[in-house]
Amino acid sequence: MTITYLTQGLHRALLQFPDRTATVFGSRRRSYREFVGRVSRLAGGLQQLGLAPGDRVGVLSLNSDRYLELYYAIWWAGGVINPVNTRWSAREIAYALEDCQTTLLVVDQTFAGMVEDLVQRVHCLRTVIHAGDAESPAGMFSYEQLIADNPPVPDAVRANDDLAGIFYTGGTTGAAKGVMLSHRNLWSVAAGSLESIALPQHSALHVAPMFHMADGMFLLAQTLRGNTQVVLPNFDPAAVIQTISSEKVGVALLVPTMIQMIVDHPGIGAADLGALRRIVYGASPISEAVLDRTMARLPGVDFLQAYGLTEMAPMISILGPEQHRAEGRAAGRLRSAGQPSWFVDVRIVSEDGRDAAPGTVGEVVARGPGMMQGYWNKPQETRTALRGGWLHTGDGGYLDPEGYLFIVDRVKDMIVSGGENVYSAEVENAIAQHPAVAACAVIGIPDARWGEAVHAVIVCRPGHTEPTAESLRQHCRELIAGYKCPRSLEVRKDLPLSGAGKVLKTQLREPYWKDRGRQIG
Repeated sequence: MTITYLTQGLHRALLQFPDRTATVFGSRRRSYREFVGRVSRLAGGLQQLGLAPGDRVGVLSLNSDRYLELYYAIWWAGGVINPVNTRWSAREIAYALEDCQTTLLVVDQTFAGMVEDLVQRVHCLRTVIHAGDAESPAGMFSYEQLIADNPPVPDAVRANDDLAGIFYTGGTTGAAKGVMLSHRNLWSVAAGSLESIALPQHSALHVAPMFHMADGMFLLAQTLRGNTQVVLPNFDPAAVIQTISSEKVGVALLVPTMIQMIVDHPGIGAADLGALRRIVYGASPISEAVLDRTMARLPGVDFLQAYGLTEMAPMISILGPEQHRAEGRAAGRLRSAGQPSWFVDVRIVSEDGRDAAPGTVGEVVARGPGMMQGYWNKPQETRTALRGGWLHTGDGGYLDPEGYLFIVDRVKDMIVSGGENVYSAEVENAIAQHPAVAACAVIGIPDARWGEAVHAVIVCRPGHTEPTAESLRQHCRELIAGYKCPRSLEVRKDLPLSGAGKVLKTQLREPYWKDRGRQIG
């Protein structure tokens, strides 16, 4: 029987290239020998604090090299990681910790001030570790002291179907759900993505939030390659540009909103970004306008889109670099989410669960070795999501004759105006091609005549005049049918984003639908 365990990449790296740089964070640089040593001693410290096999460990922290160490130390010690969304309120964080009975919490300096409140809210929480450079606050254990005071311990080698992580997803329209992912789930997706997202002997940049499953997969793949992992605490376009230049970063995981802010930053023109070979992006398709600007600035860079959900650990399909170039774009494939990735099956089903006809929009369902074990302590939601042995994604889409998957919208985000289905992604693609638009989102708002009307929210590019609603409609009419064009327009300084970089359309819709049920049909 094959054993799949998530610390295997560390053992391989220690054996094959112990002196290669493993992590870079500010002025700190550590080799794989140092990294594995710290992981094994930190694991010993966690066990000394009472961590037993299967216990959950919460991590509430900005990105850092310590976050990478924590992923592996928790697994080395036999625990289960619960990466906490840093954008949540104390109430939401407490829910996620209490829901899966997290007994041990690691916080950095940014979130140390929340601990007193969390301890009052989370009754199962018994131990807090401070992972920062400053002196640890009273009542918290020091992360660095745990490493210094404990000898290395043997790897627990929890593997295969042993639970590895609980990743909370959702929460904008109800209680967040804890996605249970095993060692086999995570290992299989990371191993299957090596050729796509982990270029051999290329440094990789972590700037997307580490609490998100996409970055978790990214770090696993880079470790399996033995690559150097460069970490920034959070996203700042100037810092990203400077770091790619100074650290000779070869591959970066970003979301389209980040790419747009980087390529439009005034400092990019003078930076040497010649080492960058690939940008992996997700959360949403990239607009042709942003892609054109980026390719002009970074002509030697390949683009790769990964589509998936946390529930699939998280990969479902990949749109490769060739489909971002002229031939693929001419074939209309840039708007697709690519073809199913290794070991993943994808179907499109109608409301009755039957296969939809080719080219017909239905719900995207998928299965594969990355498919979650279920939602923590939510058996009914698990049965609903995994009915028939397939993960029901909630995304509307279709497959073309070559097996390219096109996502047209979240099923719940589809706009029904005058009996016609309007898919916001199509409208957003048209709006994004307007020269004054830096970013956009499309929602449905109440309309007495049509049921719902198409409403656009945009962020303008610096130095451009704000378009009027009528001028934006005229622009869109050249690209899409008239009934799909926005009837109203709102200009903002920025769009509300989730920790994964997705636009929070629930927040955009809330003022319009407050105190009334959403009327569709």
